[in-house]
Amino acid sequence: MVRSFGGASFGEAMRVAFGSLRSSKLRSFLTLLGIILATATLIAVMSVIHGMDVYIAQNVSDMGADGFRVVRMAFIGNWDPKKFMELNKKNPQLRREEYEFLQEKAQLVQGVGMQNFRRVNTAFAEHKIDGVSLRGATPNVAALTNVQAVEGRFFADGENQRRAMVAFIGADLKEAYYPQGEAVGKIVKVDGRPFTVIGVGKRQGSVFGQSLDNYVIIPIETAFKIYGSREGLNYVAQAKSQSVLMQAQDEIRMLVRAYRHLRPGQDDNFMIVSSDSLVTAWGQLTGAIAATAMGVVSVFMVVGGVVIMNIMLAVVTERTHEIGIRKSVGARRRDILYQFLIESATLAGSGGAIGVILAALLGWLGRTFTPVPMNMPTSAVFVGVALSSIVGLFFGIYPATRAARLDPIEALRAER
Repeated sequence: MVRSFGGASFGEAMRVAFGSLRSSKLRSFLTLLGIILATATLIAVMSVIHGMDVYIAQNVSDMGADGFRVVRMAFIGNWDPKKFMELNKKNPQLRREEYEFLQEKAQLVQGVGMQNFRRVNTAFAEHKIDGVSLRGATPNVAALTNVQAVEGRFFADGENQRRAMVAFIGADLKEAYYPQGEAVGKIVKVDGRPFTVIGVGKRQGSVFGQSLDNYVIIPIETAFKIYGSREGLNYVAQAKSQSVLMQAQDEIRMLVRAYRHLRPGQDDNFMIVSSDSLVTAWGQLTGAIAATAMGVVSVFMVVGGVVIMNIMLAVVTERTHEIGIRKSVGARRRDILYQFLIESATLAGSGGAIGVILAALLGWLGRTFTPVPMNMPTSAVFVGVALSSIVGLFFGIYPATRAARLDPIEALRAER
């Protein structure tokens, strides 16, 4: 049964609201502009945050849920130049002897790997690429960081021990140097030195326009032979299971402190980074972004709500005679109140729906023409439309109350 409000059903109240929108398109657009902008802004921010959450979970962290790293220093969150200078003086470089100590003593990890990074130039024939990420790594780093080969294989312990000139390359280099055939068995020059390609990694994509596939990985003993072994090392570890991740990190922390002869009460002069710490830092950043966005959205919503209230007051004035007729045939105050509340909520909800469409368009443009991984969650659509409708209800209370309190005799005397 469709409830009737003094001769005006719920559906009729909505039809009246949509008819008002169609009859004066410019006024309707200006009326709903604040709601449209607020909803579009809210959903766009939610889409960016959700898209980045998904992307970070899937791509940015190669440590997995049970992995972590030991690094000389790391800044997750706010950059502090003073702290950087302090840590640069206090924290010593990680060393291969320390890595061997961890390998021997650690009990709660599947394994411990070692790697270092630097930027190099690469070449094949006359084609050169600068700024390629070169990683020297122990053979177990492939398993510890989930490196997957689409061609060939990763290098083995024997190749690492004999300092073989072999390389595992990213998808960008494969496409640039060997687009027509297999890369395995070909030669790539790294800083002018020839390496035989033995494998190609699975494509990972990019983060804010920075490709994750522009890399070369070589045996770490080969990297030590060419570049030395004193700078840029970090250790990669994987707990035996996610349930013992914290205990595994504590064990590694204790072993590094013991190796460095740090006394109780002394601060660590190294850092441990895990996927959880990255997610926590990202959560803090997105929390600040969301808070700022909510401030902007609140302003737009209040402005839009005030405009809707003013328009509804004008509608009450225009339809005073109609209200008098409805009251004279038995409509109660609450029937009139409900009718105008429904109209106000419908108007605002329409603005919310337009805002959703606008946000979807912005999301598509963002994904297509920028590196920002926008991903609109389904909940954002419901939140946007529901919030705008609630704003319409709230700011429609005063006009609806004013309409409900009109004296029917005075209302009938009003000019049509």
